[in-house]
Amino acid sequence: MTDTAANRLSRLEANRSLLTQTLRGIEKEGLRVDEQGILSRTPHPAGLGSALTNEHVTTDYSESLLELITGTHTDVDALLAELTNTHRHVYSVLDHELIWNQSMPATLPAEADIPIAWYGTSNTGMLKHVYRRGLAERYGKTMQCIAGVHYNFSLSEDLWAVLDTQAGSAQDRRSRGYIGLIRNFTRYSWLLMYLFGAAPALSSDFLRGHDHPLERLGDHTLYLPYATSLRMSDLGYQNKAQSQLKLCYNDLDTFLGRLYDAVTQTWPDYEKIGTHRNGEWIQLNTNVLQIENEYYSSIRPKRATGRCERPITALAERGVQYVEVRCLDIDPESPVGIDASTSRFVDAFLLFCTASDSPFFPANGYCQRSADNFSTVVKQGRKPGLMLDREGQPVALTQWGHELLDQIAPYAALFDSAMGGTAYADALAAQRVKLDQPDATPSARLLQSLMQSGLSFHDYSLAQSRKHADTLRAEALPADLAAAYEQAAQQSTQEQQRIEQSDTVDFATYVARYHEALKAPPK
Repeated sequence: MTDTAANRLSRLEANRSLLTQTLRGIEKEGLRVDEQGILSRTPHPAGLGSALTNEHVTTDYSESLLELITGTHTDVDALLAELTNTHRHVYSVLDHELIWNQSMPATLPAEADIPIAWYGTSNTGMLKHVYRRGLAERYGKTMQCIAGVHYNFSLSEDLWAVLDTQAGSAQDRRSRGYIGLIRNFTRYSWLLMYLFGAAPALSSDFLRGHDHPLERLGDHTLYLPYATSLRMSDLGYQNKAQSQLKLCYNDLDTFLGRLYDAVTQTWPDYEKIGTHRNGEWIQLNTNVLQIENEYYSSIRPKRATGRCERPITALAERGVQYVEVRCLDIDPESPVGIDASTSRFVDAFLLFCTASDSPFFPANGYCQRSADNFSTVVKQGRKPGLMLDREGQPVALTQWGHELLDQIAPYAALFDSAMGGTAYADALAAQRVKLDQPDATPSARLLQSLMQSGLSFHDYSLAQSRKHADTLRAEALPADLAAAYEQAAQQSTQEQQRIEQSDTVDFATYVARYHEALKAPPK
């Protein structure tokens, strides 16, 4: 007998208390800039500890690209309270610098002068650094300075038995469930870009003379009139190695098999670059992907890994643990880049994706139709009368969007029933307004502010970043919390030193062993 979405919803309602165990966490990126909004080229501040080992604050691609990391929380307010506290801690350390509160970068120096993140001299730290050198060779440094908010989400282990009544182990159910969630996310994530995309414009010097389809707004700003998120568009940059990757989300084993092929098969253009230049490492290998994390996607299946453990191996052996949503722009109106309403809507959206019917994609496991809808919305999502492709039939974005919100509503209600209050229903209601009034979307509000103020994208974003810095600095951390952050920073520095002193092999041997640790997933 076929299980249905209605049956799963009914079982969820009977087990709604398990939703209180839902976990969510945030990794929020933000460039360090000087008081003029120019990329900082100073080292990662010592007061923030080691970017290699500090669990609260690290760096992403660039030495200047901060990444603020929360723990996991069963409550959205607690999640955002930690994110806010971490921002306040960072601002207590920053000296005459700001966190750029926009996904599209601040004024960048020449490509060669963008500093790549440094993690010390240990083999572990050098692996991270050389990987980033490889990204510079393959994609350029400028594109790596784009920032976003990553949203990590997991359901209670006990809930998978409620949702999935098929045979198999608990691990099988969990992995099957998360992969099904990802298929539906792929189908419907265009909706997130319409509702929360906040990057319709950028500084004209960001494109560094490349051809582009953007329009000019004043002397220093480029935009597309109906764009929601230029961050998630190709911006005229193409990477053939990545574009030929069509990872399959029909099942975990096939997904891992294709990812394994990408991290083990060479790519001609990367072979021409080689792994060394003038005796120095410039990339970890010449494969399609140096490592798994190089694959750019709007959502990833994830599993915590041990030191030197490869993600493919961890996922194959222990299954999917959570998903990481990677397409959310920094909310320029929020001091910490995301607000509680967005977080709650994403929770309800992901629960809807989990419990809804999620048929397999075509035989190759890739859905071009969904990719095209996503691309259309990021570039012209607010275009009046915009049509998308639903199962081969044209449908108005507004119509499909409202139908999806109707389908998501029961899951928002379930969260409210489990957690108490109406916060999830309120978050969903706030999104209906955006479908009816495109001018209420973050992307439209940003463009309207640029046009009304007459400011360039740079100047407007700098003013906002200053305002948010003032807000965060206005309320100091409680003494015990400030001390805890400082202690964590000091301990991370000591831990980095311990790791550096514990190395027993040279870097080339370490890299070889890292690659050898990759096990082929089951076929």
